[in-house]
Amino acid sequence: MSGTSEGIAPNAKRLLWAGFLAILAAGIGFGIRGGILANWAADFGFTGAQLGAIGGAGFTGFCFGIIIGGVIVDKIGYGKLVVAAFLFHVLSAFVTFAASKGQAVETAYNFLYWGTFIFALANGTLEAVANPLVSTLFPKNRTHYLNILHASWPAGLVIGGLIGWTLGEGPNALGWKFQLGLFLVPTVLYGIAFFGQHFPKSEASAKGLSVGDMLKEVGILGAAVACYLLSRFCMDALKLPEMASYGVGLAILLASAAMTRGSIGSVLLFVLFITHALVGAVELGTDGWIQNITGNILTPGEGKILFVFTSLLMFALRFCAHFIEKSLKISPIGLLFICSVLAVIGLRMVSGIETFAGALIALAVYAVGKTFFWPTMLAVVGDRFPRTGAIAMSIMGGIGMMSAGLLGGPGLGYAKDRFTTEHLSSTAPAVYEQYKAATPSKFLFLKEVNGLDGTKLSAAQTATTKTPDQKAVADASIIGDRKTLQADSFIPAVMAAIYLLLFLYFKTIGGYKPVQIEGGSQGGKH
Repeated sequence: MSGTSEGIAPNAKRLLWAGFLAILAAGIGFGIRGGILANWAADFGFTGAQLGAIGGAGFTGFCFGIIIGGVIVDKIGYGKLVVAAFLFHVLSAFVTFAASKGQAVETAYNFLYWGTFIFALANGTLEAVANPLVSTLFPKNRTHYLNILHASWPAGLVIGGLIGWTLGEGPNALGWKFQLGLFLVPTVLYGIAFFGQHFPKSEASAKGLSVGDMLKEVGILGAAVACYLLSRFCMDALKLPEMASYGVGLAILLASAAMTRGSIGSVLLFVLFITHALVGAVELGTDGWIQNITGNILTPGEGKILFVFTSLLMFALRFCAHFIEKSLKISPIGLLFICSVLAVIGLRMVSGIETFAGALIALAVYAVGKTFFWPTMLAVVGDRFPRTGAIAMSIMGGIGMMSAGLLGGPGLGYAKDRFTTEHLSSTAPAVYEQYKAATPSKFLFLKEVNGLDGTKLSAAQTATTKTPDQKAVADASIIGDRKTLQADSFIPAVMAAIYLLLFLYFKTIGGYKPVQIEGGSQGGKH
């Protein structure tokens, strides 16, 4: 192929921006959904845990799309996956819009859950295309171009937030279905941008490596991380018995072991997979709740403004990754360590906000911290594990999204329910009995708690003149949100420790350097 000055193909920039539009559609849908959680709580009476589970489907479906797509993309080609993703996006709109006020809570919940799941399936399928495609197109500057690709995510959050801000409030507010349906506009645009384009092969595919060869560095260790989360999905979403769920995960793990002829896999890649599960939980899990939380502590309108502000900041910063790396002479691992420390500080600051000005400062610190996590982690895998083709990058993206869906979103929803009810039940037990939900909230092995009924909580929060009971409920909800963010800050603290150890590891082997495939059957050194 004839190259460009920056990519290996003449249409490299068009494919980059087609991928940008695809992830933009995902970000817009995610941003709008974050703003209509309160609508769903008021219309259907969902608890925080139920809202968290619906939001979580926006991540778990992604996992299936990106992992399955990542395994087959080098064999069937990028174009076919783009068509599949487009159809999934359209189908998701029909399923989601089937939920209507007046339906049984369980019926509405199922429509919203599976509509969100299919939407995420489309998003994951697209990233199974976009991530390895951009990594292949720009092999000498992966961190820079993957950050540009993923700048579309916060751009989508900005647009989604603005839609909720301008169309979701006031006397002329439009319904949540109209707002959410606007993600179909960039969906049509990415379909047009990808149409008729020629796609390059990944480095591993071009060398003729089989799927089994590509999976060897993932191995049993890497597959075990994905299979555990898949087992959790079977339990939490499909409601399969615990033993059957773990049986599904074990069967897939054994199949992976057979394909790789028993390869244990790379310990470094295993650590990166574990770390990316934490990235998904703290970045995307928090993104799904932050507008709701800040809107509750301050006002819903200010929460929307803050969400747009932090997303705009992320969008701008993701164009600066190359400058930061080169000017400060720090490696991708060093950048990730600094971001983790800032994320800890930012979340602790946000938990204590009292004013809009203070929230701007606190969320700016948090936004800077979380900006570079996702694309830089993908760049590290692209740099260090080229023999895995699209597979390792896609599995890691799937792990991050599955973690956000199964651990981050539901975990924060559970934390909100638990911290809120602990405060209310200890300070006003009679009020708690009046407002508690009928369905208990559950998360992993932690004790069950009965959160607050979403419809009653919404009425208490929005009442112009609050009764003493309503004030007690609203105050308890704010305290629960603050404690939730404090608990959330422990995740990036663990990440910071892992990145520091990785930084020291690379120091002992001569520093962080990208790896190249030396031949079809010879791997690079790690």
